[in-house]
Amino acid sequence: MENGKITNLIKSKIETIAEDASFRKFYRLKFNKDSRIIVFAKKEKYQNLIAYSAVNKFLRANKILAPKLYEYNLKKGIIVIEDFGDLSFYNVLTNKKNKFLIYKKLIDLLIKIQKIKPKSKLKNIINKSHIVNKYSNKYLHKESDLFFNWYLPSFLNKKINKKIKIRAKKILSKLYNKLNFSNSYFVHRDYHAQNLMKIGNKVGVIDSQDALIGHPAYDLVSLVDDVRIKTSNKLKNQICNYYLKKSKKIHKIKLKKFLEDFNILSVQRSLKIIGIFSRLFKRDKKNKYLKFIPYTWKLLETRMRSEIFLELRKILDHNIPKKFRNKILT
Repeated sequence: MENGKITNLIKSKIETIAEDASFRKFYRLKFNKDSRIIVFAKKEKYQNLIAYSAVNKFLRANKILAPKLYEYNLKKGIIVIEDFGDLSFYNVLTNKKNKFLIYKKLIDLLIKIQKIKPKSKLKNIINKSHIVNKYSNKYLHKESDLFFNWYLPSFLNKKINKKIKIRAKKILSKLYNKLNFSNSYFVHRDYHAQNLMKIGNKVGVIDSQDALIGHPAYDLVSLVDDVRIKTSNKLKNQICNYYLKKSKKIHKIKLKKFLEDFNILSVQRSLKIIGIFSRLFKRDKKNKYLKFIPYTWKLLETRMRSEIFLELRKILDHNIPKKFRNKILT
């Protein structure tokens, strides 16, 4: 490597890795008995490369296993990072009967991450500050708006959709204002089994570029209400109870309030995910995520059973009857 630039890949073997939900492309670089991952970003180079490297560096400095940066060429939109292999905890969980034992391991890591004092400025690979923003109501709205901007238009005309969005946003504002915790914890923002890699007996964390400083329940929501893995309510409760028991010393939890916040953030995240998967299909021509929308609706319905969601429930039930929620977008 010269000045951070990639210099000699000529004698190496390169394999394509399946794309994710971003604009990035991944390749496995094999040489001798070693390997690296090449991350290539056509768009959003700052977010996808510089931020990713800065957050990973911060996690590694705090003894969290995140990919090490080896080389980079920002002009070409490339970084070369440590290869954590192909075995994610999604693969482990889908083939494991006693899933709770695995989830305990993932919760232990989450609690370890939440013990880290977050920083609003991180040094990135070009030695400038990467700003880690707070997970404010502005961010929460920006994300839940995706549901109204990309999913609802499949069922409603533009005029009706606009009215519903205005009404729903007022209701969501009331809900987001109820959130009780100050934004003071590191939030990975996509802490689910597919972004957690099994490396021997350890857990590696990937896809950390969207990290913010926010509510501790958010990453718990990402893991427990993972739209890719169907789990029973019994298991979900077991995982939450284990987290609450283990994390008491970190943030003195008032149980009732924490669970209310958990439900609010789960509803917000489900709206966001339905919107993102719809956008991936409509804008980016990626249809492989559509199959997750019906289960995401199920999660949304479950978390909206509380009375605090009555108004939101009425709007959604009136405009998107349950018979349409299993319908795959076309």
